[in-house]
Amino acid sequence: MRSIRVLGVDPGLTRCGLGVVDGVGGGRLALVEVDVVRTPAQAPIGERLVQLEASVETWIDRWQPDVVAVERVFSQHNVRTVMGTAQASAVAITCAARRGLPVALHTPSEVKAAVTGQGRAGKEQVAFMVRRLLRSPDLVAPADATDALALAICQVWRGAAAGRIAQAAAGSRT
Repeated sequence: MRSIRVLGVDPGLTRCGLGVVDGVGGGRLALVEVDVVRTPAQAPIGERLVQLEASVETWIDRWQPDVVAVERVFSQHNVRTVMGTAQASAVAITCAARRGLPVALHTPSEVKAAVTGQGRAGKEQVAFMVRRLLRSPDLVAPADATDALALAICQVWRGAAAGRIAQAAAGSRT
């Protein structure tokens, strides 16, 4: 199996986590880069979205991912928070689509289950497992950054499994 490079995006308007991971489904993973893009809450929404778009495009240009994994927006009680998350998510999806890159959407519980084995894991447990899986015990990063890496890891593993299933299904039809 060939290695895949995934850009994980933990969308947020004030803080957007970006993380790039190389890996093989079920195999070794390697941390490429991780960071959090911040936009000022007092800035107009248009300026914030443009700043976020420029950052995501820079990451795509720099790291040339094979796929972009974005957290699927889920219902929250705070409508303002979910709107900002949805807007940031749409920016990342648009940047990937503009370059013809596939986009994978994963729910928070899918990501937690893929990384920790438990869909209701806490932020600390996710961060611990991300450090362990990437063999980066000294990685100190905010939750938005480790969540972006967890999304990328989830896609490396789940994407590889989905690809193998599709190949098997295609082979059985011939």
